[in-house]
Amino acid sequence: MIDLKGKRALVTGGSRGIGAATALLLAECGADVGIGYRNREKDAQDVARKIAGFGVRVFAHASDLSASGGTDSLFARAKREFGGLDIFVGNAAIWPFEDVPLAEMNDDRWHTTMRANLDSMFTTSRSAVRAISDHGHIVLVSSTAGQRGEAGHSDYAASRGAMISFVKSVAVEVAPRDITFNSVAPGWVDTEMAAASLVGDGRAKVERTIPLGRVATAEDIAAPIVFLCSDRARHITGEILNVNGGAVLCG
Repeated sequence: MIDLKGKRALVTGGSRGIGAATALLLAECGADVGIGYRNREKDAQDVARKIAGFGVRVFAHASDLSASGGTDSLFARAKREFGGLDIFVGNAAIWPFEDVPLAEMNDDRWHTTMRANLDSMFTTSRSAVRAISDHGHIVLVSSTAGQRGEAGHSDYAASRGAMISFVKSVAVEVAPRDITFNSVAPGWVDTEMAAASLVGDGRAKVERTIPLGRVATAEDIAAPIVFLCSDRARHITGEILNVNGGAVLCG
């Protein structure tokens, strides 16, 4: 069993999907958990109530993480509530649903994706490195798209590919403090973000691209994240853990 009693965790994008599943599993393992969210207050409060049911401390905090001010307010809240952090999971991101070839992509689509995915990665990771205790754990949620690309979504793929390089770079920087810095790379996950692509015969088409033959649940992704947040993974750093049913192996 993974025992995180006494550990203090912060999860961004924690109101739904992978973030919510991760926050709940961290709490089940005994960690105090703060969740960051942007505008889904009811969902965030529902997750917070479930976390409280495990007998741990919890808070939910709304902020825009693409701006330094929003990140600062979230980490200041974690400092007030918990006194510090031992675990950070960076999960907040967007995946624009519409397929847009590069030749037709406008500046707004590109910059919106980069603000939501790259700028938030930078501001939150910087704050996490400053706030987290020695011997702590940081995990960012990436994607198979960052490793093999995704036609029609070059903006998203670029943001996830940049994350992979970022993780490998910062892992070396924080290693002298015995902080591990890793990424989990999901493929298709049965969450609200992917729902529009899985309607009708969409699910069957997607499943044919996955060697294990099924779309992951949010819990399938949360478990490896929590493993990387534990001392059972204390000698793993700078790694991209593929949790995608083997989809990254197929072109």
